[in-house]
Amino acid sequence: MKLANKVVKKLIKKKLKISFAESCSGGMLSSSITSISGSSKIFEMGLITYSNQAKINILKIPKQIIKKHGAVSKQCCFSMIKNLSKICKSNIYISITGIAGPNGGTKKKPVGLVYIGVKRINIVKINKFLFKNKGRISIQRATVRKSLNLILDIIK
Repeated sequence: MKLANKVVKKLIKKKLKISFAESCSGGMLSSSITSISGSSKIFEMGLITYSNQAKINILKIPKQIIKKHGAVSKQCCFSMIKNLSKICKSNIYISITGIAGPNGGTKKKPVGLVYIGVKRINIVKINKFLFKNKGRISIQRATVRKSLNLILDIIK
């Protein structure tokens, strides 16, 4: 993947470390980075907190956030990234939560809804996307592509 290669090269050049908390992408973002030679210089950690229980136990997401807003929400994505930055020391953090499908969508939260959080220094931005429902893998790939582009944007 050319985009991941570009991200790794830029992070190495700028001596920046990166960590991820992934849910609906299932580790695909971490895999895209670690498949590049030299990524050990910049990749700190990748957590796949797929279930609500993993989000609560590992990332310490308050149960109340998941109960009130759901795991696929701006609030959960924010909590994921905030707590990831407490677990490890990186320069850039990414959190991903969404609905990759084919099931699990609702009118309010359709399949393809993904939140991607980006944190650098003390600036956190939660991005909401609605990817076309062309199947599970397609949504996961679109999520990874968008995440890599967001990383490139933040390190310019």
